[in-house]
Amino acid sequence: MTSTELPAVFSVLESEVRSYCRTWPAVFDRARGSRVYDAQGRSWLDFFAGAGALNYGHNHPRLKRALLEHLERDGLTHALDMATTAKQAFLEGFEEVVLRPRGLDYKVQFPGPTGTNTVESALKLARKVTGREAVVGFTNAFHGMTLGALAVTGNSMKRAGAGIPLVHATPMPYDNYLGGQTPDFLWFETLLQDSGSGLNKPAAVIVETVQGEGGVNVARPEWLRALADLCARHEILLIVDDVQMGCGRTGPFFSFEAAGITPDIVCLSKSISGYGLPMALTLFRRDLDVWTPGEHNGTFRGHQPAFVTATAALDFWRDDALEKDTLAGGDQIARSLGALADEFAPLGARPRGTGLIRGLSFDDPDLADRVSAEAFDRGLLVETSGPQSEVVKLMPPLTTTPAELAEGLDILHASVRAAAAATAAA
Repeated sequence: MTSTELPAVFSVLESEVRSYCRTWPAVFDRARGSRVYDAQGRSWLDFFAGAGALNYGHNHPRLKRALLEHLERDGLTHALDMATTAKQAFLEGFEEVVLRPRGLDYKVQFPGPTGTNTVESALKLARKVTGREAVVGFTNAFHGMTLGALAVTGNSMKRAGAGIPLVHATPMPYDNYLGGQTPDFLWFETLLQDSGSGLNKPAAVIVETVQGEGGVNVARPEWLRALADLCARHEILLIVDDVQMGCGRTGPFFSFEAAGITPDIVCLSKSISGYGLPMALTLFRRDLDVWTPGEHNGTFRGHQPAFVTATAALDFWRDDALEKDTLAGGDQIARSLGALADEFAPLGARPRGTGLIRGLSFDDPDLADRVSAEAFDRGLLVETSGPQSEVVKLMPPLTTTPAELAEGLDILHASVRAAAAATAAA
């Protein structure tokens, strides 16, 4: 195992809250495609992709050219929610390439630049539309770090950081949380139907089709369809948080497409700008657009450079080539993780995931951390997730080539073997 001493300025001046730099002790300098480089020129394959913000890789040349041309002509960089040519081009392209082909008649709101901004606006809108306060989330969910988003987040450590009670939210079991011991939604529907249950009728249900931070938990299509049906029968708005799983991470542009459902509200961020620039959208049915002007706003809700790169990124979705590549890459990873699971079955190794969001879980959470550290030393960036960080999480850019996937998976195999050996020797 190697270690790198970071320059003192990071520990002296930067808050103790910093996280990823502790896992990956390098001073990163540049990146291209699926590779990042430190200041000394050492490279790593990136199977992290900015936590899902870099689905098209680092510095994609087509997106970079569009951005540079915008800046070189003194295009606007900041405009709040004013009408601009950059926003017009994005809205027209998004309707043409994404919404209309999928039969989605959504209005588009720019709530602020981050994932938690779109979640907050979705919760706020649902409460305004219905006049109700309660929102139902799910076990092991993650929706953001602001107070409303934290209230529907499951992770106890992140919730504790709020410092105040997180109210008006009720958790329900996510798909397979109870190991198939009870029928889907038996508890939820019973509470809704019983006036003595103590559950106030929710304004909305918010759900991730795949829980990335929660441990790469994949909801079955039939579970999602049953949830959508339950919400419709009880006149509860369905919010799909597609912040991390949208923009093609599971194959289709929206992660809920495979289930054949149409959410009332959709949250998008991370890769919607295509370039790692801050940007978020909240999509909702036209009849839900009850906002009054300025009722929900934000200084950086009109990030013009992000509109430019987001418009260029729409070209990836003018045909189904990227979706096919993503599914093929996912199959390649699944085969490799399956082999690892067979080899390390005594350690409880289990593969999970779909598309290009994949994971390998272990009975011992420390083992996943060791695998991540071993991978870093060997030139691969992977993070961990799950309630105990027991899952090695793989999230490469969608543009990663089969050869790069094979290279990264070889490193992963070596890292698991080294971590397992170190665990056995401890």
